[in-house]
Amino acid sequence: MERKTINKVQRLVTVCLGFCLLSLLPSMVSAQPGWTSKAVKSIFTLKTFSADGSLLGSTNGFFVSEEGDAVSCFTPFAGAVRAVVIDATGKEMPVVCMMGANEMYDVAKFRVAGKKFQPLPLATRNANTNEAVWLLPYSVNAKKPVPTAGSVNKAETFQESYAYYTVRMQMPENTVGCPLLNGEGEVLGLMQQQARQGDTLSYAISAQFIADMKISGLSLNDAALKKTRIKLAMPDDRDEAILMMYMAGTALDSIGYASIIEDFIAKFPRAEEGYINRAQLEATGNNFAAADRDMREAINVSDPKDNAHFTFSRLIYQKEVYRNNIPFADWSLDKAAEEAKAAYAIQPLPAYKHLLAQILFTQQKYDDALTVFNELTGTELKGAEIYYETARCYEMKGDTTAMLALLDSAVNVYSKPYLKEAAPYIWARAIARMSAGKYRPAVQDMNEYEKLIATGLNAEFYYIREQAELGGKQFQQALDDITKATQLAPQDPTYFAEKASLEVRFGMNDEAIKSARECIRLAPADSDGYLFLGLALCQKGNKTEGLPQLQKAKELGNEQAEALIARYQ
Repeated sequence: MERKTINKVQRLVTVCLGFCLLSLLPSMVSAQPGWTSKAVKSIFTLKTFSADGSLLGSTNGFFVSEEGDAVSCFTPFAGAVRAVVIDATGKEMPVVCMMGANEMYDVAKFRVAGKKFQPLPLATRNANTNEAVWLLPYSVNAKKPVPTAGSVNKAETFQESYAYYTVRMQMPENTVGCPLLNGEGEVLGLMQQQARQGDTLSYAISAQFIADMKISGLSLNDAALKKTRIKLAMPDDRDEAILMMYMAGTALDSIGYASIIEDFIAKFPRAEEGYINRAQLEATGNNFAAADRDMREAINVSDPKDNAHFTFSRLIYQKEVYRNNIPFADWSLDKAAEEAKAAYAIQPLPAYKHLLAQILFTQQKYDDALTVFNELTGTELKGAEIYYETARCYEMKGDTTAMLALLDSAVNVYSKPYLKEAAPYIWARAIARMSAGKYRPAVQDMNEYEKLIATGLNAEFYYIREQAELGGKQFQQALDDITKATQLAPQDPTYFAEKASLEVRFGMNDEAIKSARECIRLAPADSDGYLFLGLALCQKGNKTEGLPQLQKAKELGNEQAEALIARYQ
């Protein structure tokens, strides 16, 4: 009897509790935040795709600006070539560019193509410990999504002002990347992956931290952004955008570089740099008509216009010097000179006058070029290059004395011990001295050059120095150098012929025979090997073998062979 009474009481309590819960349900629903219906419109699902079109990854995210700036997790972007978002109405929109990424915190910022975006407002303050918070899930066509309530367990500050939240909340499935909001409907953070499904603690990283990420000129080298093939946004700052364009020229292939240039022009249509870079790329591809149009537009939009005129001049000059076999009627050295003069008229910079002097030299207007080069030696631009180029003008005019004096000035810009930068001018003076019959000073310059370029010297260098040493009667040095040349180029018969010639001259007949035979092996149709072999054999008294070799040289057209045959017969 007593047990039945207890069971009746329990059933009564259960029924009463059920009625109490049902009566409380309307008030619980009405207690949910009022901003949920509006906020859900800002949340989306992100899907990324690989190069073959297959689905690579997916997560959630939300918009943070009316222009379509959005935030999400970074992981799905790694290796992706394309990405789309699907908003709360089911509309699919493409991701057009990346605006930032942080691999350590697994967050990304990007821009979505479209109109009339409804962003979530970002919280202006970090949440306090024990403050009530809500996770709002993605939901397609849901007018009243059900948020998950929780409270802040801990808010850790990083980078001085941003918060990383630990939240007392059990995350529902598929809510990574969804927003964590405060009671005012402001976004505190982006929900991150839990350590284990079903944990009672969840984590979120400051949404403001992600929204504050910006693309800079150096972002092409960012380790995280390099892992995705979705293109980068163009920086808002013009100088940063110019830097990005510069970096793209070396970091990307021509297609990627061209894409960066097009983005720059679209964002900064009144900036000359975009048209200049595109013109240079077009000229590289021999599309000179397009390059001409872009350079004229660069001049049109620039203010001041001197740099655009200068760049146009240099572009034409380089084309005429290195690709003059490709005709383009609108470009000529006269046009290049005209543009250089236009630049100098706007801003009288020595660099503009220097380019004009180079153009005049290329036109073989040596007197005019010399006048300009001499003017440059009195400016801050004076240096080894100017002295050298002025020396070239005197060389073309046949004034060896003036040429050598200017080459001295070029070398004297540097002091001993010489820097490697002095090497080209030391070598130029060496060749000029050698041509002027100043063999020993030429050898001295070549010795200095050898010290500076010790590991990059080839057989030709030793052959040229051997010629200078012969002129200076430095015979042992000459023999050493031609031997070095044969070692560096063992398949070149020229050096073996020269070596045999020296050895015959110095009475080293056995050595000459070896060198001559190697020359014949390498070039059996060349007369030099037979000539020196025959001469060495005859000098040793072996006319029986030597004269047929001299006869062979004669048959191959060697003019010296006949006189030698007559001497030894």
